[in-house]
Amino acid sequence: MYIDGKWLNSSSGETFESINPYNQEAFAIIPQASNSDIDLAIQSANHAFETNWSKTNGLKRANLLNKLADLIEENAENLAELETIDNGKVLRETKNQMYFAARNYRFFAGFADKLSGETLQLDNINIFDYTLREPVGVAVLISSWNSPIQTLTNKLAPALAAGNTVVIKPSENASVTTLELGRLIEKAGFPAGVVNIISGDGNVGDTLTKQANINKISFTGGSNTGRKIAQNASQNLIPCTLELGGKSPNIIFSDANLEGAVNGAIAGIFGASGQTCIAGSRLLVQQSIYEEVLEELVVKTNKIKLGNPLEQQTQMGPVANEKQFNNILSMIEKGKNEGIDIVTGGHKAYDDKLSGFFIRPTIIANVNNSMMIALEEIFGPVLSVIPFYDEEEAINIANHSRYGLASGVWTKDISRAHYLAKKIKSGTVWINTYRTTAVQAPFGGVKESGYGKERGLQAIYDYTQIKNVMIDLGNEARDPFSINV
Repeated sequence: MYIDGKWLNSSSGETFESINPYNQEAFAIIPQASNSDIDLAIQSANHAFETNWSKTNGLKRANLLNKLADLIEENAENLAELETIDNGKVLRETKNQMYFAARNYRFFAGFADKLSGETLQLDNINIFDYTLREPVGVAVLISSWNSPIQTLTNKLAPALAAGNTVVIKPSENASVTTLELGRLIEKAGFPAGVVNIISGDGNVGDTLTKQANINKISFTGGSNTGRKIAQNASQNLIPCTLELGGKSPNIIFSDANLEGAVNGAIAGIFGASGQTCIAGSRLLVQQSIYEEVLEELVVKTNKIKLGNPLEQQTQMGPVANEKQFNNILSMIEKGKNEGIDIVTGGHKAYDDKLSGFFIRPTIIANVNNSMMIALEEIFGPVLSVIPFYDEEEAINIANHSRYGLASGVWTKDISRAHYLAKKIKSGTVWINTYRTTAVQAPFGGVKESGYGKERGLQAIYDYTQIKNVMIDLGNEARDPFSINV
């Protein structure tokens, strides 16, 4: 682990294995942080903030972030390969995510020297009033296993740009690339204690988020864990950004470009083996084109190439770990008890060449939105196809979910597109595209998909606090028992 500029094993000596989901073999040994390791990381972050980083100007912070971006690009292939081995996501995607991460650091580096307050005109003209935008202090960043570097970058880049120090805990199911990133952070020249990385299971995250001497928590992961973190944080009134689960509706109208819409539906659910919080796992298709779209979906889905995620021709790799593999298959079995109509897939991949945690891409037809399969996040390659008749029914089905992270609308009618964009309750609405990202665009959900924003200008503001300063420029003696206005 990387604490206070030093590489340390767990003080308890405990470790755990990182398993390659493609061949089910252990390929790395990861330290299990002890309570004393957690304390040391937080102390180091606080010390670095008070003595160094909070006094470092925005230009120097920007230079370090840009240097880190350079190093990530230089090491993109190695990082991508490690991440693919760690979580099974295909190499073509993990490599793109490394370059996207570098772009993120450069984007937020550009704001590091531009975080200014403002002067305010008050009713009392003798009072000079201004605000200061200041870093919050120590931020705890907990990232997910499905895209470790990308989800961490969404947090780390704005946190450092704003002048905060951090304690990072990656998921125990994919810790390797985050620890490897620590080597690049060290090489970039960040002062000791500015970035601290500890690893371990959920107990480490639980302990970490109960601490009083932290100032911000950002978490990406499941909704149940998000609730627990919010509960822990509330004991010390620590603000949180929570990027949680989703059951996103992807809506195809009869006037849509059907080839583009079907391709978008495939990418929306089977990209990353369905293991994305934004997965378009509920495909709503207008009744008049339902059979046509379903038939084309099945044809394209059955052509998806499963295989070694390190090979360029592979289009879908294994799911990330055994627990997730079993959870997905279990939810499919529960769906069968509801009488679901599986038109393709629905089982593990029976192939001698695919010995890892592979599940065939699955399409379930004629789903009723009240079914468990349509209500619960599966986080796997399972698509529920739901028919609808008109705009209002599509909106009602889309919003009938406790989640609200992302959504998609496929139509050539611009009025309809804008109407649905306003009516759908989600943090992101894609029109005639899906699973598209940009560093400038704020990302985050509503309802049980969490709160707070990542990426975009709003993200860096979430790692700052506003201080108001009032200066009386008048010489008038005031009544000490009256309120000055």
